[in-house]
Amino acid sequence: MIGQGLPIYVALEPVDMRLGSERLGALVRERMRAEPRSRALFAFVSKRGHSMKVLTWDGTGTIVIHKKLDAGRFELPRATGRGEQHVLVSDAIFEVIHKGVAFTPRPARRQTH
Repeated sequence: MIGQGLPIYVALEPVDMRLGSERLGALVRERMRAEPRSRALFAFVSKRGHSMKVLTWDGTGTIVIHKKLDAGRFELPRATGRGEQHVLVSDAIFEVIHKGVAFTPRPARRQTH
């Protein structure tokens, strides 16, 4: 588990995974109204949902962790309020998201031959 015990902010809108630490930090300021150099984790998911970047600061520099799932998608929680662009999640919820586990069961796909 990365950054256990830190506040974890998850962006609800997809982000271009080509963005680096500076631009992700700007998104933290603009969309999440937070300081990227605070002791927190800021998670962003790609449009297709198979890639995630987590931005954090360790006191000496910015760290970007990039994870790409071999199969499946990162399933994000739903917004709790109208116009919400991010949610604050617990360590347990983030662990489920980061592992690529679905919150809701997906219907089985019908196989065709």
